[in-house]
Amino acid sequence: MTPPPYLRGKKDMSRILIILGHPESDSFCGEISRSYQQAAESAGHHCKLLKLGDLEFNPLLVHGYKKRTELEPDLVMAIDEIKRADHLVFVYPTWWGNLPALLKGFIDRTFLPGITFQYRENSLRWDKLLKGKSARLITTMDAPAFYYKLVYFSPGQRAMRIATLNFCGVSPVKGTIFGPVKSSTPEKRDQWLRKAKELGKKGA
Repeated sequence: MTPPPYLRGKKDMSRILIILGHPESDSFCGEISRSYQQAAESAGHHCKLLKLGDLEFNPLLVHGYKKRTELEPDLVMAIDEIKRADHLVFVYPTWWGNLPALLKGFIDRTFLPGITFQYRENSLRWDKLLKGKSARLITTMDAPAFYYKLVYFSPGQRAMRIATLNFCGVSPVKGTIFGPVKSSTPEKRDQWLRKAKELGKKGA
C-alpha cells in the first residue's frame, strides 16, 4: 500500500489530482486551485488540475444504478486520473451548505461500482477500491467557518469525507475552509492563497 503524502520523504513525491468543482475556472476557487498546483509542482510533485466546468458530460445518473450510463470520454479520462493519483484535492464552493451540483454530478457519474468500490455478493460488506489514497477538501463559503461547523455540523464536508471518500477507501481526508469570502478583504484572500500554496508544497 502506498503511504499517504504526509508520511513520505522528499525523494518520494506524490501524484496529485486537483478537482476544481466550481463551474467557472476564473473564480476564487480557481485561484486556489492554481495556487495549490503551482506550489505543488515547484516542490516536485506531479500535479494535474481537472476543471469540471471544462469537461463535457451529463451530470445526471440517468438510469440510477439499474443500468450503467455510458461514460463520456472526459469521464473515462477523469476516472483514469483518479485511479493513478496518490492524493486527491477537491476545491469547491459550499452552496446551501453542500456541494455544487456540478461536483455532485461528477461524483455520481464516476464513483461507481467496480471503479471506486464493489459490493460483495450475498454480503453487506464491500471492497474499497481507492485504498492507499489520501485527500484534501478545500471549500469556500460566505458563512464563517465556525458557524458552519457548530451550527450545521459541516454537512458538505462530512458527506464527502465519510459517505464518499472513506466509503471508497480514501484515508485520511483532511478539510480546509476559507470563509466568509463575500466580505473578505484582498489581504485576507491573499492569506488564504498562501495557505493553499503551503498545502500544495507539502502535497497535503
